[in-house]
Amino acid sequence: MAYKRSALMQERLADNRERIVRAARKLIGAGGLREASINAVAAQAGLSTGALYRYFPSKAELFVEVLNDAVRNEVAILDAIVDGEGSAAQRLRAAVRSFAERALEGPHLAYAFIAEPADAEVDAARILCRQQFGNVFKRVLREGIARGEFPAQALDVSAACIVGAYTEALVRPTATQTRRGAGDARLVAEIVEFCARAVGAPLDAGGSGKHHAKTQRTPKRKTA
Repeated sequence: MAYKRSALMQERLADNRERIVRAARKLIGAGGLREASINAVAAQAGLSTGALYRYFPSKAELFVEVLNDAVRNEVAILDAIVDGEGSAAQRLRAAVRSFAERALEGPHLAYAFIAEPADAEVDAARILCRQQFGNVFKRVLREGIARGEFPAQALDVSAACIVGAYTEALVRPTATQTRRGAGDARLVAEIVEFCARAVGAPLDAGGSGKHHAKTQRTPKRKTA
């Protein structure tokens, strides 16, 4: 007869796994991937390194899980904005602005998920995560084209270019982790307007790239 774990045991295992992911995310948020050694994560989670390896056989697997967890939360935030009220152009600008602002608020975490040197397994996961972001932008682009707000264009290409543009623009600022104060607002506004112009969105009447229409209340990004 095959051994079957009890519901209590399964819950405990799931809880330990979540503790490990939260611990790794906290360490990455404080100092990037280099701060999240297996020993440091195990200590933060209150587990032995041996116990940690039972859940994640390699650091790369752990980092991929943390990345996927963070991206699920980011996609939920972008979904809420894109599915909110306002024109397609307003929602596109709001979504790009939302991502860029949060990246600058948590530069270590953002850099780790955008471009910090990592194993090939992590790089492959980053590509898949960007595709998830692209799927969100494809929805708003498709709607904007149907409404006549954007010219006809290849959705896959345009969505990928939006994600590529704002992530690339954030590499240097998140890599240096330098706070620029007012410079952050200017940088975000420039990223927003570049992405909007790239897909043929009409000029922002407010001139700042801010989202002036009502949107659904978006969930806050999960903290460690």
